[in-house]
Amino acid sequence: MSSRPVHFEIPAASPERAIAFYEKVFGWKFQKWEGPMEYWLISTGDGPGIDGGLMPRRDPAQPCVNTINVANVDESLAAIESSGGICVVPKMPVPGVGWLAYCKDLDGHIFGIMQNDPQAK
Repeated sequence: MSSRPVHFEIPAASPERAIAFYEKVFGWKFQKWEGPMEYWLISTGDGPGIDGGLMPRRDPAQPCVNTINVANVDESLAAIESSGGICVVPKMPVPGVGWLAYCKDLDGHIFGIMQNDPQAK
């Protein structure tokens, strides 16, 4: 399995304003997620590239985050930490999607790691 970026997230102070901006500028399509939090799925179009999500900003310093697909979150967390990175948000379920954790690399960049598992609860 290849560990490639598979998703990005954009935190927005005003989700409605951000949605209107990205729809107008890039033609992206937004769909409200029927999950346990306020979240919109973003379809960026056909062909090469990745899709993402948009959510209300929780903190003024909250960055955009790229998420990387991994075979096993626990093993990836161990590899990240043994290589000098740190886990900043522990492994958590995304119901019906999989397991997610957020980490920092050696330069302080935050990224997500996602293990697909439709049974995650």
